[in-house]
Amino acid sequence: MPKLRSLSGREVRSILEANAFVFVSQSGSHMKMQRKLEAATVTVIVPDHKEMKIGTLTSIIRQSGLSRELFES
Repeated sequence: MPKLRSLSGREVRSILEANAFVFVSQSGSHMKMQRKLEAATVTVIVPDHKEMKIGTLTSIIRQSGLSRELFES
């Protein structure tokens, strides 16, 4: 399994937006992204940091339900 690349909050936001997520709001340095599904709404909080920690990125991938390959180098 390839390693996750080091991404900023803005880069993660761009990947999420390319996959049907919409920017909803920002409180301080945290961006709220949402995607509406038939039965539910998926909400993901993305910190607007220059470099995101791998554990935080892994959690965002898990919460979003997107493929890990989108975030790999």
